[in-house]
Amino acid sequence: MNYKYDINFLRQLPKTDLHVHLDGSLRISTLIELAKSRNVKLPSNTESGLKELVFKDSYKNLNEYLSGFGLTCSVLQDEESLEQVSYELAMDNFAEGVRYVEVRFAPQLHVNDKLDMRSVVASVTKGMDRAKNEINNKIEILSGSEPRFEYGIIVIAMRMFTGGFSDYFKKFVMVHKYTPNENIYALASLEMAQAVVALREEGFPIVAFDLAGSEDGYPAGDHIKAFDYIHKHFISKTVHAGEAYGAESIFQAITELHADRIGHGFHIFSPEKILSSLIKNKENYIQKLAQYIAEHRITLEVCLTSNLQTMPELQNDLKKHSLQKMLDARLSITLCTDNRLVSNTTVTNEINLAVNNFNISPNHLKNILIYGFKRSFFKGSYQEKRDYVRSNINYYEMLAKKFGYEV
Repeated sequence: MNYKYDINFLRQLPKTDLHVHLDGSLRISTLIELAKSRNVKLPSNTESGLKELVFKDSYKNLNEYLSGFGLTCSVLQDEESLEQVSYELAMDNFAEGVRYVEVRFAPQLHVNDKLDMRSVVASVTKGMDRAKNEINNKIEILSGSEPRFEYGIIVIAMRMFTGGFSDYFKKFVMVHKYTPNENIYALASLEMAQAVVALREEGFPIVAFDLAGSEDGYPAGDHIKAFDYIHKHFISKTVHAGEAYGAESIFQAITELHADRIGHGFHIFSPEKILSSLIKNKENYIQKLAQYIAEHRITLEVCLTSNLQTMPELQNDLKKHSLQKMLDARLSITLCTDNRLVSNTTVTNEINLAVNNFNISPNHLKNILIYGFKRSFFKGSYQEKRDYVRSNINYYEMLAKKFGYEV
């Protein structure tokens, strides 16, 4: 059965974005402004030109999709720019009804001779706090008639990198001249994990640790020490997995890196992506993994537009996405943007794509969106989180009644 939803209803609903990259979500006008003021050369100095040349509706492959990050990171090398784009990201989210966002980024990409790890995190925090305070002083939130805006920071470790990724990584590679690459990547992740624990203890709102970058040839197992360190300090974990590889990669993220959530998980139901000769019955392996994920409520952070742009097997047909199988298996999923600029999307757009292409009833939609709040890495106490989730449920139900939807 196909359900129809008013786009205004979807826009006003309280939502989350648990998978959004800061350096992939600038306003395109801000990118141009920052590039001009910082003497950074862009392929075009107009929005239309950049959309034609860099930030496209579709991409040939993942490498082309990722090419824009070199431009965005090049303008995010000082405190002022990081604060500005963080503030704008929070405001853009709130403008479309997002009440909770977990912004993720790799501080290593922004560290330079004038900016250390702490300053990077502090700048993002300052921008997000400025937006949060501005939003939560609105009369409708102060009165309690609408839920407040909250956020958390997810810090990323990289599966791999080269010296060209950033000044920080260039120096890291240089001082480990005789160390094998996989050991360098592991050391960098552990250093980042130790920084996360230290900064969190200072009071920065870091809520989780992530692993991102190419899966192909760079297994999650190389980063076990970093994630063990995070795990032993009671910090949540999410891992990019199931993009280039399938069930094996997701299994490794859960069992070896203690992942509480999985970024994407697109290929979880793809037997052809299982490469190990030790797994004889691939369908059975997938079934058992899906059952484990369902029972343990390990949430998949689904990014439809991003997958559509980078997964050739979809052939520009969203109905081929594994989301329907995820829903049929009763997996816990949340809909996310991944990159608001690079994918030219919003949370509202991701929800609209989901309901227009998959069988999602009003009750099921409510469960998906509210589960975003429930499976968030909310910084407050357990009771504070429960109260916050309840305030968003109440607001959701009020809007559903207003628009005539039974929930």
